[in-house]
Amino acid sequence: MNSVHLSVICMRNLPPLARLRTFEAAARLQSFALAAQELHLTASAISHQIRDLERYFGRALFERSHRQVRTTREGLRLFESLGRVFDALDAVCAEVQLPTQDEVLAVHCAPSLALKWLGPRLPTFLAQHPTINIRLTTGAEPVDLGVMRELDVALSYGAARQKAGLEVFSLGNERVVPLVSPQLVAPGESATEAIERLMLIDSQLSPVGWVDWFDGNGIVLPSRPRCSFDRAAMAIAAAVDGLGVALESTRLAGRELARGDLVVLEARGAKPIDRPLHFVSLRVSDRSRPPIAAFVDWVADQAKDR
Repeated sequence: MNSVHLSVICMRNLPPLARLRTFEAAARLQSFALAAQELHLTASAISHQIRDLERYFGRALFERSHRQVRTTREGLRLFESLGRVFDALDAVCAEVQLPTQDEVLAVHCAPSLALKWLGPRLPTFLAQHPTINIRLTTGAEPVDLGVMRELDVALSYGAARQKAGLEVFSLGNERVVPLVSPQLVAPGESATEAIERLMLIDSQLSPVGWVDWFDGNGIVLPSRPRCSFDRAAMAIAAAVDGLGVALESTRLAGRELARGDLVVLEARGAKPIDRPLHFVSLRVSDRSRPPIAAFVDWVADQAKDR
């Protein structure tokens, strides 16, 4: 049996797409009646299609009560998975409708870098390359471009997957310093005194922590409660809101520093930490593709102004 024939058989074992679409609407709206209105069907038709799906899967997808429905645990799992599938289908259909000269560039980026650095700069790139359509996704974990062929370029935080066939380079050293709202610093107070007094904010995923800063400057780390966040952007926002002092990259906090929302606490004799934190990955075989080359070269150029 050849692979084409096998693929057709596998496809035939899937439930009809229309049934899955009906289920998605009913689960999202938690109502057969509302799903019927959205899909221009009768409530009876919705109920019939859902029962067909439940027979197919051999388990209940909804808990039914008087005029109310609620997804079961299995139904919720199906709904969450279908959401990702339908989002991908929407993206594919949108790409097919693009003008033939347009190209799609799939970029995966660390969340805080996307929010604080890449996103604000993208209008400049798109103005220079009007036929390139950026499809941006985010995630904290470095992705494997050798496996995830649907992605073209990855910008990762902390580390990047090193693998044969991939080109990986850093966006250069970033300065990691104590950042605080100027309103928290008392008149005449030294930076050292402020750091010893204020709440210290941790970034859980950062490869540079307060222990590194205190050890590097020969200062004892205070043994008091600290707040922590799993995104650098959240730690920066907390510092702006006056929660305490965040140890973060000036690249990520560039706009807050420029606006005066944050200032650098430069303790006397303290040494800033400079090291590469963000990395670009792409497949070597894709390096000559015009949209990828244009984007990667542009990102590298933007990073020179750290």
